[in-house]
Amino acid sequence: MQTLSVELGDRRYPIYIGAGLIGRPELYRPHIGASQVMIVTNETVAPLYLAPVRKALEGFAAAEVILPDGEQYKSLATLNRIFDGLLGHRFSRRCTLIALGGGVIGDMAGFAAACYQRGVPFLQVPTTLLAQVDSSVGGKTGVNHPLGKNMIGAFYQPRCVIADTASLDTLPERELSAGIAEVIKYGLIRDPEFFLWLERHMEQLRQRDRVALAFAIERSCRNKAEVVAADELEAGQRALLNLGHTFGHAIETGMGYGEWLHGEAVAAGMCMAAHLSRRLGWLDESAETRIRALVERAGLPTDPPASIPPEGFLRLMAVDKKVLEGRLRLVLLRGIGDAVVTDAFDAGALDATLQHFSAARL
Repeated sequence: MQTLSVELGDRRYPIYIGAGLIGRPELYRPHIGASQVMIVTNETVAPLYLAPVRKALEGFAAAEVILPDGEQYKSLATLNRIFDGLLGHRFSRRCTLIALGGGVIGDMAGFAAACYQRGVPFLQVPTTLLAQVDSSVGGKTGVNHPLGKNMIGAFYQPRCVIADTASLDTLPERELSAGIAEVIKYGLIRDPEFFLWLERHMEQLRQRDRVALAFAIERSCRNKAEVVAADELEAGQRALLNLGHTFGHAIETGMGYGEWLHGEAVAAGMCMAAHLSRRLGWLDESAETRIRALVERAGLPTDPPASIPPEGFLRLMAVDKKVLEGRLRLVLLRGIGDAVVTDAFDAGALDATLQHFSAARL
């Protein structure tokens, strides 16, 4: 087991990474302050991992809320089922929530914890690669709205993250690839050596080589922890973690939540950001080629869906958390490992990029 720490001034919390962690009571107990524990999971994960988590919580007054599985259920209506469970079991403000599942469960359970009786503790137990390397770390919680992804939420940090790499053995191949998209992102925004490592080890990752996966998860979490420690509430550099996400969120919203996996949309979004960066003269053609090649080798889409026209992208991108005073800000690349958040790009170049991908799909 490896242990990293997310440092937040006078606060910190651990990330435990390793195989066989999900049923270890000694990882949970130091972070639970009272007897009441609510496990939030979904219909896919519960048959696989609810029993070992419950066993690890023997002696606590544990209950569970089992939600439907899918991005389309990341909504206020589904969130209310968590509150129904907490109130129905008469859980107090000293209770603890445990998010057992992927990014959707982590985001919703964390948001419920932030809101319930004005804030109760929660633990992250991510069971997908995307959640282990990204969404479980850093305290972003929330739900989607029909007009925009993740537009309703809160910054709310977990007490710990328990990332059991053995849970990836049951992950569908498509979900594994979706998680690799977020892994690639860290190489692109700040870690060029990691990007080179990914170019050399992509096949091992897709084959679920335990050593390669453990390294990629640890390196990704370390990158995320460092960024979050420097900018917890996304006042500046933390926005770099959104490379590909403005384009990607437009894809997810435009297609209907759940049609494209989040990592798939981010992958296409990163390729679109790379193309725009090259069109602006910030990124050389060989770097863009390397990025597209690695995304493709990960089993991910390099182009957005044909059903969203350029004007549709612009309309959807206008509903983005990085829009300030009516100006769209994007995360773009000046090189592999060198990203910038900027609104200082030529609107004509953005339009040309959208037109390029539209024409490429005809």
